Amino acid sequence: MNPPKTFGIWGNTDKDSFWETLPEILSWADENELIAYLTTRIIQDQKCRFDHRPVIQSKDDMGALDFMLVLGGDGTFLSLARAIEHRGIPILGIHLGDLGFLAKVTRNDLFTRLDQVSSGNYILEKRILAQALIHKNGKTIRRIGLNDFVLSNGESHRMLSATVHVNDQLVGDYKADGLIIATPTGSTAYSLSAGGPIVTPAVDSLIITPVAAHTLTSRPLVVPANSKILLSFKKTDESILFIADGQIHETLDPSCEIEITKSEYEINLIDFEDCDYFQTLRTKMGWGRRGDG
Repeated sequence: MNPPKTFGIWGNTDKDSFWETLPEILSWADENELIAYLTTRIIQDQKCRFDHRPVIQSKDDMGALDFMLVLGGDGTFLSLARAIEHRGIPILGIHLGDLGFLAKVTRNDLFTRLDQVSSGNYILEKRILAQALIHKNGKTIRRIGLNDFVLSNGESHRMLSATVHVNDQLVGDYKADGLIIATPTGSTAYSLSAGGPIVTPAVDSLIITPVAAHTLTSRPLVVPANSKILLSFKKTDESILFIADGQIHETLDPSCEIEITKSEYEINLIDFEDCDYFQTLRTKMGWGRRGDG
């Protein structure tokens, strides 16, 4: 890969560890003659002492950078991925806590990995985005997600009744506390907690996972990523809560229809030859670890 000359920093400014790490990264950038851009949220924070640095003032500004460095957890990474969407900028995730599935670089190996990136010694791993078109009241709302979309009956806590079609063919009526449509990236998130399968990122697919299904015959379903998933709801439902990546919320009328497909855009994750997806799984899932007893 070509060595970068510029990069942007996106981070969870609520974490003290972000403000502890930021000066070290800026010093590293200066030493390696890279130009580091900060988001307006960072610049405007009262803790910021770097207002002389160049600023990312819009999402399109990111398109001119060579890569984005995100400091936080997987949630911070998800918010950046949605902001980047079609711009294709490579993302390097730095986890400020434990190891993450998306923010895979820890503070301990931060500068080793940054040195690799600055010398062009890295690879790009593509991750699909899911797209939801919400048709309601004659209008269409578009949402994207790197992890998942979640549907429920919101604050009523009543059972969700959803009819699911895939490529215009009826799959069935799901009666459950909720319904998750996940990407392979999101298969290790809420979908996994609800009993869905782990799907490796290289498998081009979407996963339909019911949450606490009313019948045991309602099982998770994996479909090709080029499928069109259509969701409709019983008109007797009070309202439908739609959530993208656990962060974007929409309250919908049950008369709406939701069409979910693979987005035409993909996210580029910066990765390294010596990184191992299954090692990350073993670490996060505790596979092979003996009990404390």
